[in-house]
Amino acid sequence: MLALSQQIRKAVAAHRAGMAEFTRELVRIPSENPPGQNYRACAEVLARMIHGAGLRATIEIIPPPKDLRTNANAQSSPEPRYWVRATLGSGKRALYFHGHYDVVPASSPAQFQPRDRNGNIFGRGSADMKGGLVAMLYATRVLKELRVVLAGRIELAFVPDEETGGERGTAVLFESGALAPDAIGMLTAEPTGGTIWNASRGAVTMRVTAKGKSAHVGLSYRGVNAFERMLVVARALEKEKQHISARKTKFRIDPGAARRSILLLGGRTEGGTNFNVVPAECSFTVDRRINPEEDLATEKNCLLAILNRLRRSGIQMQIDIFQEGNSVAVPESQPLARALAKSIQEITRRAPQFEMCPGLLETRFYDQRNIPALACGPGRLAVSHGPDEFISLREMENCAAVYTLTAAKLLAGEEQI
Repeated sequence: MLALSQQIRKAVAAHRAGMAEFTRELVRIPSENPPGQNYRACAEVLARMIHGAGLRATIEIIPPPKDLRTNANAQSSPEPRYWVRATLGSGKRALYFHGHYDVVPASSPAQFQPRDRNGNIFGRGSADMKGGLVAMLYATRVLKELRVVLAGRIELAFVPDEETGGERGTAVLFESGALAPDAIGMLTAEPTGGTIWNASRGAVTMRVTAKGKSAHVGLSYRGVNAFERMLVVARALEKEKQHISARKTKFRIDPGAARRSILLLGGRTEGGTNFNVVPAECSFTVDRRINPEEDLATEKNCLLAILNRLRRSGIQMQIDIFQEGNSVAVPESQPLARALAKSIQEITRRAPQFEMCPGLLETRFYDQRNIPALACGPGRLAVSHGPDEFISLREMENCAAVYTLTAAKLLAGEEQI
């Protein structure tokens, strides 16, 4: 009798054509975020795919975040957000296959016309992460087809709005209690290029708007130059950046320069109305990315202390924080991490590397509730969001097999929680 890993590989391979076709179908849907469009169409395709696997799928509306519900100035009827959910098995212990179906905006409409070349599917969202969603869905299908006995259940959770921070997606689902009340682990299909991301950075991102007073250039003595005030603020933060950049994480990430903690100033800058007018407002973004060894609250308060000191010195400014997220760190010895690493080695014949993701992941929402969460998916981060984004069909098959075997190991008792 074939070993379980061999049975899984054979069963996944039998679905090769279907996996490719569903990936193309999803890529054709321009579920761009921002602004968050074609979500219903994408959710309906995912639900149809799940039904085709013999599972019951539901499409549910995600309620708006509390600030949109209570803020009278917010949009009165925002575009609905939908998530797709399905379950295989029963029992209290749940392993979540979690992914997002929104994609970053395309640079050309042609990116939504999938192209096949050398065993790869090219198109916006193919790697990040519509190909990964297909791999997770077929992993669940193969578990069902092989009648793998699970002491628990698989939960599929496909969500929107990850590309804009998850505040109108996964964050609301946790806030409402709809997601992961009894999860023992979570896998997400981010394009990790064959590695396991067991850690990721946290973030606090803000917009600082320096205030001044407008005046004609010929009467500039009557105005207050917001740009010059902005420069004072930026220089103070740049001085702090020197201390921040000296810190390095102990987690594995290449190259060595990527280990440094991050403060990015001026990712976006705006201000002024014309060359001959003293600017009344000038703004720039401040993006602080926090290594797992650092504390989010401490680093946030450090930045705010600098800004408040400048306020007291007479610089008027407005501070808008529009993104916050904790860092994540899951030990390599944790049962889910062990099960995933063993499964990758059995399926690919290569021992995987654990690394830190350089960005922010939705694993953080699970980690905040002490649920181990890891990212491992087909595709490469280097091509995601770019004009030539693609997904390898072989990598999709491997990942589908890995997800299947990991679930079997974790929920059939080999790796005990």
